[in-house]
Amino acid sequence: MTDAMKLAAEHGRAWRSNAVRPMGDGANVRAIHPTATLEALREAFGGPLPDIPQEGQGVIRDLIAAAEPGLVGNTDAGFHAWVMGASHPVGVAADWLTSAWGQNPGIYQCSPAACTAEEVAAGWLLELLDLPRNGSVGFTTGATMAGFTCLAAARGEVLRRAGHDFDELGLAHAPPVKVFVAEDTHVTNLAAIRYLGIGNRDVIRIATDAQGRMVVPLLARSLSDTEGPKIILATAGHINTGAFDDFPALADLAAENDAWLHVDSAFGLWARAAPDRKARTAGLERADSWSTDGHKWLQVPYDSGFAIVRHPDAHARAMDMTASYLTQSPEGGRNPTQFSPELSRRARGFAVWAVLRALGREGVAEMIERHCAAAELLGDLLRDLPGVRVHNDVVLNQLAVSFHTGDGGANVTAAMEERLNLDGRYFFRTASWKGETVLRVSVISRETGVADIRALAACVDREWSAIRTT
Repeated sequence: MTDAMKLAAEHGRAWRSNAVRPMGDGANVRAIHPTATLEALREAFGGPLPDIPQEGQGVIRDLIAAAEPGLVGNTDAGFHAWVMGASHPVGVAADWLTSAWGQNPGIYQCSPAACTAEEVAAGWLLELLDLPRNGSVGFTTGATMAGFTCLAAARGEVLRRAGHDFDELGLAHAPPVKVFVAEDTHVTNLAAIRYLGIGNRDVIRIATDAQGRMVVPLLARSLSDTEGPKIILATAGHINTGAFDDFPALADLAAENDAWLHVDSAFGLWARAAPDRKARTAGLERADSWSTDGHKWLQVPYDSGFAIVRHPDAHARAMDMTASYLTQSPEGGRNPTQFSPELSRRARGFAVWAVLRALGREGVAEMIERHCAAAELLGDLLRDLPGVRVHNDVVLNQLAVSFHTGDGGANVTAAMEERLNLDGRYFFRTASWKGETVLRVSVISRETGVADIRALAACVDREWSAIRTT
């Protein structure tokens, strides 16, 4: 090991061992908010490009000094702003090896080990999530590219059913593909649709209920009024509420209208791995494709996502790359480039394989059940506070909360966010939901449990009392 590698490994261990614990037991050695200004970061990272090579250990030492004041503690138990995982230590170790090995799993011959690790991990994922065992899995940077990959397969397949040879003719002269989405679908879905050459004119937005679920009768009417190729884009785990669309009804509509049903399930899909939560996903397995993250609830280090498709042929038609120098042999294994949009990329399967081995089926289920129970507890505790409104039914790990004072019920949620973030133990952000400012609470850090949530609720109670009495 070089001195630079040794220093990086030592600092990585120290960074993770010094994580903030919001319960407050003397271990709070650093805040989870960045401490440096933009100007300070630019100065620390800046300066002229060196003319001559620099000594490696010194470079790593300078990198640590420049970066650490600008890092966010999203691996800490007090981080609740967005749905981000906490990078399981075994996954981090596997990721270090991945970098050291420097493998490119474009095709089997590039790295038999990397490709086989992905093949085995893909099978474990389908089993764990109880999805079609003969489905295909593409390893991507995250749910955004996973959604793009699945929707590319969908676009090609619905056009093929309509008699259009997309591989030969592309979008030129193709019948327009209509995509049906919730009116507040996640922004990455709209980005993926745009990347695929489908404009706003062909995106049909369906109104949602108070939990963010598509209103099924409105979708049914819109589908029946539309001719041509169709894709329905549903949601498992709404970003604000954790809600699930009515999958049995959506699957029926997809079958009746010869539409492809895709499920954006960046974190909600993992409810299928938890016995007490799986019922909320009933009917989801009838979809044609699913996009999800590994770096959220599975706690795989960034970047990790999975494009899962029921129809491997459609998946491969959309993604496969062939060239004379990309040789294959009968003895060769899985070629990952058939199922993701990259030829050269990181060997993501090693970390996924390692985390699945480390957690096992029971470990994944326990973590998900614990996070959901913690979110339910927090919802119950916050509802008891005067002027506090929990907007959603807590069915998963998400809460949308607002705070109101005065006779007019003024929304002071932004002020609560500021107070909760003040001492560095917690990291929160607000959002706009159904026309109101809400505090989004995501319970997803690997070790977060009931004790952490009780400490958070007590903190909210103190800060809210302070606001109400001023």
